[in-house]
Amino acid sequence: MVDLLQARCSRQIESVAGALVVANDPPGPCSRCRGAMHVQKTFEHDGVTLAHGAFRVRETVHVCATGCTRTDLAGARGGARIQRQASLAEILPPRSIVGYDVMTFVGIERFVHHRQREEIRATLQEKHHVVLSSGEVSELSQRFLVYLEALHHARAADLRAALEKDGGWPMHIDATGEDGQGTLLVVYAGWRGWTLGAWKIPTERADAVLPKLRTLEARFGAPCAVMRDFGKAMIEAARDFVAGRERPIRVLGCHMHFLKDIGKDLLRTAHDELHELFRSFEVVARLRTLARDLGRALGTEIHSARCELTGWLAGTDPHFRMPEGNAGLAVVRALCQWVLDYPNDGTDAGFPFDRPWLDLYSRCQRSLSAAESWLHKPCGDRSVQKALERFHRSVVPVRSERSFALPARTILQRARLFDELRDALRLQAKAPVNEIAAPADAQRQSAKIRDVQKAVEDLEVSLKQRRPERGPAQDMRKAIDLILNHLERHGHSLWGHVIDLPATVGGGIRLVERTNVLLESFFHEIKHGERRRSGRKVLTQDFEHLPAAAVLARNLTKQDYVSILCSTIEDLPRAFAQLDAADRSRSLPARIGATALGGQESEIVSSSLPKADRELVRTAAMRQRVLAEASSRAPRRPDPRRMAQATVA
Repeated sequence: MVDLLQARCSRQIESVAGALVVANDPPGPCSRCRGAMHVQKTFEHDGVTLAHGAFRVRETVHVCATGCTRTDLAGARGGARIQRQASLAEILPPRSIVGYDVMTFVGIERFVHHRQREEIRATLQEKHHVVLSSGEVSELSQRFLVYLEALHHARAADLRAALEKDGGWPMHIDATGEDGQGTLLVVYAGWRGWTLGAWKIPTERADAVLPKLRTLEARFGAPCAVMRDFGKAMIEAARDFVAGRERPIRVLGCHMHFLKDIGKDLLRTAHDELHELFRSFEVVARLRTLARDLGRALGTEIHSARCELTGWLAGTDPHFRMPEGNAGLAVVRALCQWVLDYPNDGTDAGFPFDRPWLDLYSRCQRSLSAAESWLHKPCGDRSVQKALERFHRSVVPVRSERSFALPARTILQRARLFDELRDALRLQAKAPVNEIAAPADAQRQSAKIRDVQKAVEDLEVSLKQRRPERGPAQDMRKAIDLILNHLERHGHSLWGHVIDLPATVGGGIRLVERTNVLLESFFHEIKHGERRRSGRKVLTQDFEHLPAAAVLARNLTKQDYVSILCSTIEDLPRAFAQLDAADRSRSLPARIGATALGGQESEIVSSSLPKADRELVRTAAMRQRVLAEASSRAPRRPDPRRMAQATVA
């Protein structure tokens, strides 16, 4: 009861609800003609801010006496030029009762901290005594993105000056999505770690990517280098972007994508074949069934069986004979589980760095030899003997069927070539985010890249020498040709990471990242946050509805970006209010238009069934029209051959 009383008192103290505030300051001259202002109207309305809580205000609005009109963003003249009370205009958007600070709080919680609507509502009510509905939270979060994107564009000159002070900026470009939908194109300034632009595009195509790159260049200046992956669209867009320039821009290919592409081309076919063999012979399914059956057989005594298994593993018997009773069943069960735990042999880096089906093949071979050894040793417990024989029958196809050995041998041989290339490139499966050191350490990093380049060139020479010209080594010849072909087609984009800085910033050199890991990690953070918010693993629906400007909100975690945008994060509401200073009659989203609130820009539609069309074709009217036309008694379509014969006759 004491806590409830304190909370109630706190709400009464911090909120001015029920009190009427009068805003009737004398107006200044008209901002256009410098003439007098007259009272247009006086009205009462509510207001809600974090600083004041809920309140009611009587506001006087003034209008230009000579009839000056306002001008919208497109240059068209609108209604009369009005002047709101400055004290209210700085905290409340035009035609809104919810303050800029509330909108900013909601936007940061939604797009930076990835909170759910109910979490945001609860926090506002508990900490700030502001009550909003779920719909208002969604609307405010969308409005926040409109203001943030507009402020990002308004500060483009200052952001550009900061990038030029660094000696330029490397452009990292990549696109992401979920299940082929909600494609999000992002341009990233590598040295600063800023997102300079983000757009929703129909599909990853060069004609959709190139205009965005040129728009960004006009706003932030030409980059010193372009880092992209090896997708066809990105290759074509980057090539056309840098073409025909007096001052050339280097186009660099991501080393990690280069290595992955080669690894997939080398190992995918044999690895999938091995997977299909395990599926067709049901090796994994049989082992899981056996492990479950043995667990049910042990029943409530499974804890004591685990203790006996621990003692058997720590035993001193050099022959490790199979124990009897529950201990023997626990050993067979543990053998099944050891085989099923084959993913533990990987590094959690994904294919082709990890080859899980080859790891399963290796564990099956070893466990099969161990089971046969135990089967040849006497065991007095028939139930343990039968369980071990059942395990043997489940795994023995891996050895008896020669079809397993061929893809496994192919993977092993080709994996050696892949690992040689990986060692030459000196890439970790999960490289650190900031692989390139500070500019002061650029010389050492430059020497490292030269060493990597020499190692790749030496490997290329070695592969040409080792390539078998004829004979039975046909698969090895194909594997080597595949690597050499990739080096020939993409080798020119693998080098050139050392950037000479202009004399205006002190000269010297600085290096571009060798990979697009910066952007890949950025996408991972966004998807992780969206999964946290929605609770869904597959983000197809979320990415379809996620506005592109949501990516810009991640810049608010960068202190150097925030200092240019609005000095401090606490000053962000005031910066938003300044965007409305030119026209207090309508808020920024209303002036920009409906497309700003999560809408799409006009694009050349290249996908077969985009969201807008999907909503249209699923309407009842579309279905009724098709069914009505299908059931109509329209005349049968004439036969062209009969018409031709009739014409001749």
